[in-house]
Amino acid sequence: MYAKIFTDGGARGNPGPAGIGVVIEIEGKQHKYEKFIGHATNNQAEYQAVIYALERAKALGATEVDIFMDSELVESQLNQKFKIKNEALGPLFVQVWNLSLGFKKVRYFHLRRHDNKIADGLVNKAIDENNKSI
Repeated sequence: MYAKIFTDGGARGNPGPAGIGVVIEIEGKQHKYEKFIGHATNNQAEYQAVIYALERAKALGATEVDIFMDSELVESQLNQKFKIKNEALGPLFVQVWNLSLGFKKVRYFHLRRHDNKIADGLVNKAIDENNKSI
């Protein structure tokens, strides 16, 4: 079963309060998720969004996924075009890699920020709703 996924992650202050947004389109239905992840960098949040997306897609029964994100760095690292130089991102890359082994096919694509508005809005919602207590 095929799923088209849009992910985004962001942090206010970089690092700072962070959230993720995920939109999964599968079998004609759209599933939206937002999650506050605490204190993180933008890149850590971007990776956390992909991890969460893969976990949710698997739970929804997806076997093949295309993941679209507006982080060119993370997309390039996941496609092994760029090396991972930041030590904090290495374990997140491994986690994504291990999750991807549970699918027949996983592909990563970069898209422009204005084409990822729904996932971006979910990030901001997660941060806004949970940042009040920090």
